[in-house]
Amino acid sequence: MTFERNASARATLANGVAAGVPAAFDPAFAADVAAGLAARPRRLSARWLYDAVGAALFDAITWLPEYGLTAADERVLAACAGELARRVPGRVRVAELGSGSGRKTPFVLEPFAARATLAYHPIDLAAASLARCARDLAAERVRVLPVEADYLAGLEQVCARRRPGERLLVLFLGSSIGNFTREEGERFLAAVRLKLDPGDALLLGTDLEHRPERLIPAYDDAAGVTAAFDRNALARINRELAGDFDVAAFAHEARWNAAERRIEMHLRARTAQRARIGALSLEVRFAAGETLWTEGSHKYEAHEAIALGARAGFAHVAQWRDARWPFAETLFRV
Repeated sequence: MTFERNASARATLANGVAAGVPAAFDPAFAADVAAGLAARPRRLSARWLYDAVGAALFDAITWLPEYGLTAADERVLAACAGELARRVPGRVRVAELGSGSGRKTPFVLEPFAARATLAYHPIDLAAASLARCARDLAAERVRVLPVEADYLAGLEQVCARRRPGERLLVLFLGSSIGNFTREEGERFLAAVRLKLDPGDALLLGTDLEHRPERLIPAYDDAAGVTAAFDRNALARINRELAGDFDVAAFAHEARWNAAERRIEMHLRARTAQRARIGALSLEVRFAAGETLWTEGSHKYEAHEAIALGARAGFAHVAQWRDARWPFAETLFRV
């Protein structure tokens, strides 16, 4: 395995200029790609999977029969929404971290909007997903106010817009907390807690631990949609950073890491590969069989989700679980 980078790379990142490179590119994405390809083993943060193409592919994944998580989340939210609204009384503003298309969110919004006009802030890095949220979720008593930002920066913007006496309900649905390591997840929730006021609430979704033979197909479906989603990480480098990866030369793999209790997604080089990334003035080589780790999805026990929020400074209020797919939504209060 070799990794080569010339002396102009730092200047390229600083100036955002290189031959054949778009005039503007995300410096955070460029820096993370450079660091991840230099790491051993090589890795890329899962956040970069969700550009416009990746977000559309992930939305398709949520409809696949192998991927039972989204349907489970919908069932739980539909069942608990009324009780959730009763447990978060008064005037409420809703912020959703990593909203995506907002497919599940109407279950939560409806009982709050029934009692008063509601401000809903989807927070996401994908502009296309936010536009879809604004189009599909707007209703007579729901004002959709998108925020294009990462989780904490977006939440800070929402907090600045809240009105006196207004509670904030933060939604972190699906299994997004699982993309953090357990230690990172605790630190992240603690950072969320510091931005909230007494009486505010957090609804946290967690995919629960279950049999690997059921989990692995959820991340490696028969139709190959998840494989396309995974390989889009390389396609994004090609599009945005002037890369020339042969995307088809990498195979998607889903693995169960029993020691860490997580599903991992990897891209494995089918043969020896060599690629250039123009925005970084960088050349990278993969040996045959070498991998790029693109996502880790940690699984929890139901009691661990409660303990996670407690260690981050929240008080546990309630937990609802699905009977058909191991999944839980846990409500916390500041």
